[in-house]
Amino acid sequence: MANINLSEISSLIKEQIKAYKEEVHTENIGHVVEVGDGIAIIYGLDKAMSSELLVFPNDVYGMVQDLSRDSVGAILLGDSSLVKEGDPVKCTGRILEIPVGEQFIGRVINPLGQALDGNGSVPYEHTRPIEVKATGVMDRSSVKTPLQTGIKVLDALVPIGRGQRELIIGDRQTGKTAIAVDTILNQKGKDVICIYVAIGQKESTVSGVYETLKNAQAMNYSIIVSASASNPAPLLYLAPYAGVSMAEYFMFQGKDVLIVYDDLSKHAVAYRELSLLLHRPPGREAYPGDVFYLHSRLLERAAKLNDRLGGGSITALPIIETQAGDISAYIPTNVISITDGQIFLQSDYFYKGIRPAINAGLSVSRVGGAAQTKAIKKVSGTLRLDLASYRELESFTQFGSDLDASTKARLDRGRRTQEILKQGLHQPLAMEEEAMILYCLTSGALDSIAVEDLAKFEEQLYLDMKIDPTGKALAKEIQTTKSLPDTQKLDQYISAFKKKFE
Repeated sequence: MANINLSEISSLIKEQIKAYKEEVHTENIGHVVEVGDGIAIIYGLDKAMSSELLVFPNDVYGMVQDLSRDSVGAILLGDSSLVKEGDPVKCTGRILEIPVGEQFIGRVINPLGQALDGNGSVPYEHTRPIEVKATGVMDRSSVKTPLQTGIKVLDALVPIGRGQRELIIGDRQTGKTAIAVDTILNQKGKDVICIYVAIGQKESTVSGVYETLKNAQAMNYSIIVSASASNPAPLLYLAPYAGVSMAEYFMFQGKDVLIVYDDLSKHAVAYRELSLLLHRPPGREAYPGDVFYLHSRLLERAAKLNDRLGGGSITALPIIETQAGDISAYIPTNVISITDGQIFLQSDYFYKGIRPAINAGLSVSRVGGAAQTKAIKKVSGTLRLDLASYRELESFTQFGSDLDASTKARLDRGRRTQEILKQGLHQPLAMEEEAMILYCLTSGALDSIAVEDLAKFEEQLYLDMKIDPTGKALAKEIQTTKSLPDTQKLDQYISAFKKKFE
């Protein structure tokens, strides 16, 4: 038996005692007392934070949504059938974050950043919290850079600036999504990243949007975040916040982002469902009292940053569906009061073939001319008045009374204005094309063209601007200076083109 050196053992024990550090590891663990329909009520999580990520058994995660005196309400981000009453729940101490980054451009993902397009998972390096405080007033700058939609009636009458929040509102099937998609298509080559957030849409609809963007090579600068109608309410609730978190990643890098929320009516319904399941008291139309806060904290995150922060921007186009054109309902009025104007689509116009079916009287941009190029600003001066007086006179002349010459002239101009402002689906125009055709309209050059020939005239004019040396030079001048060339030059070119057309 080997000799045991007691002094060595003693000194070794003493060293270990000195090196010992007391570490107390605590875990905040609760238990599920109620579960179902995508929510769980948990007892015992007295240190939980709002929007904190929770871990349930079977690799199911949740997010703290409701902090009550005796319990915590959480929304489940996985299969709620895997969670049972009595299951242990752990706090993570982390606010829910979603993956963000350039790798998501060109992909279709769900609100948790998981790929839905069958092209494998998306690798990522960065994450952002799903809920953050909106950029403060002192960190913003005024909205003055145009975001060209390529839609004549919008760029002329309801201009949108980078950093603006412009609501698209109207009944079902009036072309709301079409306007948003056309605006995305028109950002090609303009260094704008586009994010389309589909909330509660049919998967076939989202697939159709994807195909449209893909065929036009617009997916090269776009991301689709989809929480379809078949998804549980928690994913529908998270979708727009996931989209804007992704947009903020690019904005703080100094980039311009366009985000479409299609649509916030379904988002409010999903939130109402969650809130009622969490036993929150219902208010007007059964929506909880904080439904205004739901959308205001989302839309306030759209901003134009000042130069010190890189000058990036998020332009938001939220969509709201009305019932029978009622824009005075609860959710529409909420979102109207949060945004910087609205584009109102009227079903009557749509069925008459006036597309886009924009009601110029009820549509407004609170940024206005500040977000227009000089060229468009100059040619759109009288358009709203011409259109409004035409619509007024049109209803009056139904009674068949005799008209004087000035009334006939106004009706004639109004008909031409209405015809020229029509535009085909997914056919956005370049700014110089818009400026040229609107100049033809407002200068009276179209007064001698028959109304039924206007569409053909417009089509051939755009073609001539690409072929004719004078037309090409004028188009280039409008494009580079953003202003109208000398009116004498324009009049000469238009006069020469009219002779060719006739």
